[in-house]
Amino acid sequence: MVKLKTPEQIEKMRAAGKVVRKVHNRVAELCKPGITTRELDDEAQRVIDESGATGLFKWYPTYKPGTGFPATLCISVNEEVVHGIASDRQIKDGDVVGIDCGVKVDGWCGDAANTILVGDVKDDVRRMCEATQRCLEIAIENVRPGRKWSQVARLMQKYAETRGYGVVREFVGHGIGSSMHEEPKVPNYVSRETLRDDIDLREGVVLAIEPMLTLGSRRVKTLSDQWTVVTEDGKASAHYEHTVAVTRDGADVLTDGR
Repeated sequence: MVKLKTPEQIEKMRAAGKVVRKVHNRVAELCKPGITTRELDDEAQRVIDESGATGLFKWYPTYKPGTGFPATLCISVNEEVVHGIASDRQIKDGDVVGIDCGVKVDGWCGDAANTILVGDVKDDVRRMCEATQRCLEIAIENVRPGRKWSQVARLMQKYAETRGYGVVREFVGHGIGSSMHEEPKVPNYVSRETLRDDIDLREGVVLAIEPMLTLGSRRVKTLSDQWTVVTEDGKASAHYEHTVAVTRDGADVLTDGR
């Protein structure tokens, strides 16, 4: 069951989105060679606390300290696709660093991801990151009432695959509202299975749209920490995400800081 949001609820989600954007802006300022991913994570927690918000990732899914995901952000470097865990790893020149942040404010959630290009990134990796960001822009440009999500996902998939990039299938976007993960699942590709569960885009639907592309094979695997997802072939990946509300006029991005 897809939960439709009222205009008032959407504005509360925008407030959460502003905190998410504040975190992303601060992390982007700091993400330079020599800083550790743990230092980035600690600063994100400071900004969240200072803003009176609650992080959505730490100790997910149980939210019992010592269990679940052990960091405030998902920080995924180079071949890491999603769910990378903060550590003493130092960022290096040429890295691409995926930052995923979610918070709750006054009972409502915001969730967004960005990939930071650090210093002299290889041209092919840079182009892949730009293509992933463009896939998200294509989605936002094409979300409107009366459409099916598959129409949007097909455009995203075509853009990526005609340029030779892998479209990750094991991890997709999601509905979002008073909980971080709500129905429906929001794939970045089209298949027989996704068409069976297609989404009607209606006013009040709010989705976390998050394309993930790879430089090589789309296949991924999860490391022994049970969280970090990497490309099977070790090639770079990129991840961008916005929380997006469907309005009568089209898409309203709730995590762009407005």
